[in-house]
Parts: sequence; C-alpha cells; structure tokens
Amino acid sequence: MNKHRPLSPAAYVPADLVQPRVRLATSGEAALLNSTTAAAAERMFAAAAASGVVITLASGYRSFNTQIATYNKWVQADGQAAADTASARPGYSEHQTGWSFDIGDGSGRASFTPAFASQPAAVWAKANAHLFGFVVRYPWMFHEITGYYYEPWHLRYVGVEAAGEMNTRGIATLEEYFGLEAAPAYR
Repeated sequence: MNKHRPLSPAAYVPADLVQPRVRLATSGEAALLNSTTAAAAERMFAAAAASGVVITLASGYRSFNTQIATYNKWVQADGQAAADTASARPGYSEHQTGWSFDIGDGSGRASFTPAFASQPAAVWAKANAHLFGFVVRYPWMFHEITGYYYEPWHLRYVGVEAAGEMNTRGIATLEEYFGLEAAPAYR
C-alpha cells in the first residue's frame, strides 16, 4: 500500500484480527493486528524483552472510520498538504490492513516524533525487526519515494524472507523492493 495503491474495497476489514500477547500502550481496535502479524510481533517483543528492551504496541489496526477521524484531525490542524505527509487518507492506511503497527517504549519519551529513533525500542527494532519479518516502513530521507516523512515507530510485516533480503541488500523501501514507482503524492 502507498499513495498510488489504495485498499479495495476502501472500507476493508481483515477477517482475522486478534490482540497479540504483547505489552500494550493502547486499547480497543488499536490493540489488534491480523493473526500473522500478531504472532510475529509476539516473537519480536519477547526477543526485545530478553535483550532488556521494552517495546510496546502503541497503535495497531485502524478501521476506515477511525482513519477518517485521524486524517481529518490532521487536515484541521495543519491543512491537507501537510496532512498528506503525516497521515494516510482513509482507504490508504497500512494500519487498516492489520499488517502494520506503531511501537513505543512505555515511557512516552519522543513518541511519534523523529527523536524516537534514538530511544532503545527504535534502535533495537531498526537493528533486529527484519529477523521477525518487519521493516521500518517510512525510513529516514525516503519521503520522496514513500510519500511520508520518517517514522521510526511504524513497522510493517512483510515476512522474514523479504525483510531479511531487504536488510541484506540495503533496500530501504517496499517501493524499491517490489519495483514500484515512487508514490510521493496521491494521484
């Protein structure tokens, strides 16, 4: 998914949403992931904890209606052009698939800001998430490809093989990995 590749139907709901057995910093629908992503997240969070690093699930699934509200808040606060670099339009959000989630560290320090990249949870995830099938979906300085500014907290499940290959080959974005055109703006 990106700004050129929306969900179809736009109000898609995954059939297999579950709450993973991980440390939560959220509740309700935001504590849900699809079952494949949840299982991988459980393994990853456990490995981080074994290394002494706390990772929390800060925001998982977002329904189409939740994404409407989220996007509209950004538009009201900053205008549509700015909102389009900070929040997906409804029907374009990876969160709606259940394959993506945002992490935190339980402290609230630098949450949802680029400074989160220096927090132990983000440092650990950047170095190790690929071992569990995850990539940092919106990496530093790739907004001209992904359409979103750096989000060190936003992880996307792609599978261990794809995430490992991206890591080994130094491929930063899914657009590059799958040979898709850059999607810096909505069509």
